[in-house]
Amino acid sequence: MALKYDEAGVDVEREDKALTGLLGWARKTFALRKKGEPGSSVLDIGYFANVVEIAPGLGLAVSADGVGTKLLVAQLADRYDTIGIDLVAMNVNDLICLGAEPVALLDYLAVETPDPRMLEEIGKGLYKGCEQARITLPGGELAQIGAMLKGAVPGRAFDIGGFVVGTVALDKINVGKDVRPGDVVLGFLSSGLHSNGYSLARRALFEKGGLKVEDKLPELSGKTLGDVLLEPTRIYVRPGLELVKSGVRVGALANITGDGFLNMARIEAPCGFVLDRLPEPPPIFSVIQKRGGVSLEEMYLAYNMGVGFTATVGPESEARVLEIAKRHGFPCQRIGPTVADPEKKIRLPKVGLVGDADARKFTRA
Repeated sequence: MALKYDEAGVDVEREDKALTGLLGWARKTFALRKKGEPGSSVLDIGYFANVVEIAPGLGLAVSADGVGTKLLVAQLADRYDTIGIDLVAMNVNDLICLGAEPVALLDYLAVETPDPRMLEEIGKGLYKGCEQARITLPGGELAQIGAMLKGAVPGRAFDIGGFVVGTVALDKINVGKDVRPGDVVLGFLSSGLHSNGYSLARRALFEKGGLKVEDKLPELSGKTLGDVLLEPTRIYVRPGLELVKSGVRVGALANITGDGFLNMARIEAPCGFVLDRLPEPPPIFSVIQKRGGVSLEEMYLAYNMGVGFTATVGPESEARVLEIAKRHGFPCQRIGPTVADPEKKIRLPKVGLVGDADARKFTRA
């Protein structure tokens, strides 16, 4: 029996239904600030981030995210120095999809017990992430709520979330309106799982696969499973911002996180994608698939499968994007073209899958 994401504790369909009421009340708050008034929402909820107007022509870009059950792997490995990088990445990589420049992050850290070594390691990671994104961390909150937390290791339970802000000119907000058929998609390679799909990974590797964080597998080039799973999320701010400011027509930017390549379908333009030149995913993905008996459909729904961020541009700008990526040290390659498609399907010919963002699933072509 193939392992599915909902069996690992993540029920995507139920989540969508459960969010309906909450989002309804959130949208009602838009009427509390008049359009054009400072604090008024510029976009609807549902893109990678949102913008509120703070002055004529100027928007404050905002986004919030966490790291998820990757934290349980950190507890099992008793290693916390990469988690702060992940937190920064999960927030700023969403924000730059709007063409916004992130400037500051606030964090919320809830712990079972305040442990000095753990907190310092988390702090080091936060610094490294902020350094890569060139942002500040001007404040946050530490909460001791042991009665509410249950982790993988007694005394080590914690959760962390963040809220990032940035700036963007209101006439420069990018929501994918300018994507055209015949554009090209450049994929910035991921460093691994980043910070998505860890419920499925833990079920496949630790529960079904019988592995431990200290195990070394031949497929992982001698690294421990824990080190591979804790590889920090890449932060794409520097090449992304340079691209936005370069004068290149950037049709869309997309952060490839949970739901994988379906994130690309958030664009406003009636275009789909034929990703026919995808790179070979890092070995950790095949390890999860084989050890857990996970189907390709589930893999491409839960994971980035080797591509962490995409930029869709005109074909004349392909070389420019590749040059920017290389100069900033990011592996990047062309992964396919855009096509006219009002349904915004994501086609993956190499693996025989078609993605439907409305249905939130991949099916066999």
